[in-house]
Amino acid sequence: MNTQEFSAEIGGKKLTATVSDLVENANGAVILTYGNTSVLATAVMSEKERDGIDFFPLTVDYEERFYAAGQILGSKFVRREGRPSDEAILSGRVVDRTIRPLFDSRLRREMQIVITVLSLGADDPDILAVNAASLALAISDIPWSGPASAIRIGKSKNESRLFINPEYSFREKPDIELDAVICGKNGAINMIEAGATEISDTLMKEAFGAALAEIEKLEAFQKEIVDKIGKPKAAVALPEAPDAVKALFRETIEKRLLDALFSGVGKERIHALKDEWLTLVKEKLPEENALLAAAHYEEAVNSLLHTEAIKNERRPDGRAMNELRPLSARAGGISSVLHGTGIFYRGGTHILSVVTLGGPQDAQIIDGMETKGKKRFMHHYNFPPFSVGETGRMGGTNRRMIGHGALAEKALVPVIPPKDIFPYTIRIVSEVMSSNGSSSMGSVCGGTVALMDAGVPIKTPVAGIAMGLMMEARDGNSGTQNYKILTDIQGPEDEHGDMDFKVAGTKDGITAVQMDVKVEGVPLGILMEAFEKAREARLRILDVLTSALPAPRPDLSPAAPRIFTLKSPVDKIGLIIGPGGKTINKIVEETGATIDIEEDGTVFITGTKDSALAAQMRVEEVIHEFKPGEKVDGTVVKIVDFGAFVRIGPSTDGLVHISEMAPWRVERVSDILKEGDTVPVIVKDVDKQSGKISLSIKGYDPNFFKKK
Repeated sequence: MNTQEFSAEIGGKKLTATVSDLVENANGAVILTYGNTSVLATAVMSEKERDGIDFFPLTVDYEERFYAAGQILGSKFVRREGRPSDEAILSGRVVDRTIRPLFDSRLRREMQIVITVLSLGADDPDILAVNAASLALAISDIPWSGPASAIRIGKSKNESRLFINPEYSFREKPDIELDAVICGKNGAINMIEAGATEISDTLMKEAFGAALAEIEKLEAFQKEIVDKIGKPKAAVALPEAPDAVKALFRETIEKRLLDALFSGVGKERIHALKDEWLTLVKEKLPEENALLAAAHYEEAVNSLLHTEAIKNERRPDGRAMNELRPLSARAGGISSVLHGTGIFYRGGTHILSVVTLGGPQDAQIIDGMETKGKKRFMHHYNFPPFSVGETGRMGGTNRRMIGHGALAEKALVPVIPPKDIFPYTIRIVSEVMSSNGSSSMGSVCGGTVALMDAGVPIKTPVAGIAMGLMMEARDGNSGTQNYKILTDIQGPEDEHGDMDFKVAGTKDGITAVQMDVKVEGVPLGILMEAFEKAREARLRILDVLTSALPAPRPDLSPAAPRIFTLKSPVDKIGLIIGPGGKTINKIVEETGATIDIEEDGTVFITGTKDSALAAQMRVEEVIHEFKPGEKVDGTVVKIVDFGAFVRIGPSTDGLVHISEMAPWRVERVSDILKEGDTVPVIVKDVDKQSGKISLSIKGYDPNFFKKK
């Protein structure tokens, strides 16, 4: 095996790149190792262009291997990997969003990046995946303008310093304040995926600065390897519209494009003009490629949008650069069956968010390669084809839905009340009813209103906004760069703009950030300016949300379940469960409630108000600790020569000695008692070691047998 190794210190730990002939048929392949975590990245380009497409065919696959964690996982009957987990899909999206802008979008050859997690230690394979993918591409013959690099930045509330590439154990701490994946090249940032707990723009800037310093080291490391073993880049043909197509466009469409794009009518007129153009090409130039003609149209739209925004501060719908589209929000009003709903409008983007509350038993069990545990807050996002006026396949999820749902979940989770205050499992489903840009951030807003409508005592409302950017290439002589930041992007601005920068947060700080770009990167100064404009927009949106509902409703919906919580001594848990689950199953069957017991003795009882209350009383009876002097009615369960055993709780018996039955001498117990009799008793004594309980009938009512 022919192997070369390269090493660098990143974040105080050794990073090793191994290049060998192990994957000799790929255009580029590398294994990156950090601590005990290793990933393999392979890059392959097809030999021929793919016909009949108008997009760059790049796929990124993130493959989890159970052996990486040293475990045999999978389902009970199928002990192998199946469809990618949500976590794997999200990791693949991070890689895709980092490397895609560094390809020429005109490429029509199939490109596939496969990330395989080979071993899983304390360090995150996601960061390695980005860097490994970059290095595999950089040393290959695939035309690509990288390398790009990724760094994870962590911050704890109890520590002032920032952590570079923190391990899993750090990120699982309850006091985590920031967890951010930041990618970039040449001192600029091209991808962000961050969750935070209401942090300031200042702290975020500090995190970016720390990340860029490490990215510079990673970039130098990758370039050193490329200089030593990198292959010459292949010459790949890039499709371009023929001169005849360009001439026809100038003569017929170009002069009308400005009016169509900035008419304020919306995308319909732009699409209508495009249809007219393609029909014209088919009639006048039937021999020419319609896809190239369509691409030429989109390039013209792109150029015009940039020029008008940068030079004239002009947007397609006539708004100012920092102006929001019309906003509205409504809480409730859909159905009494639903636990909470929120409707949010931002221009042509309309979101319906629905909250469903459940008990602890409804929490999602996470049993993945990287993470395990239970998840009590979930946000799911649906994007049906009718939201954009199209027909299409329904059912299931795709990468976009999973990614947008995860982003909104990340934005809202910092304000979700802890389990000890609000023990419910919470699920939000955001339905995109109409889409014209920034539906993920609309889901944050709709989700906030739905949570408050459901009576979830969230810490504070959260709003989200999508910012855009139109940027010219940097002037090589002066180093200056003309640009315009756009607040609340929609339609053509989202499709043709240089940045999709989503920021969610409260009035006090940021809770989530996501950034994708179509350029190689965004300078830090421009990014921080976008943060400030996003904050201004966020505060305006929060005013709209709180006008719909100022605070969480004081009561839950009548349709929502009720949860009663009580504390059981740990040594009493077995009594609640009973032999083979007999006791708990009987309570559940007879009351209709569900019961969850945690290791510390916390008991959660979920059901309707009546069923949960009935179950609570039954559980309290089971774990009740009797004390001397306590009076209770019991049932005789067994007669013996020296007395009678009386059941005073669901699983608690005590002994009434024959001498404690009546104020006179009792010769035989069976003369005055039989099994099944109900008798009043007082607790005389409880043995602290054995737990045995001594009872007395005469001590409670000396005349009981005379009355009987």
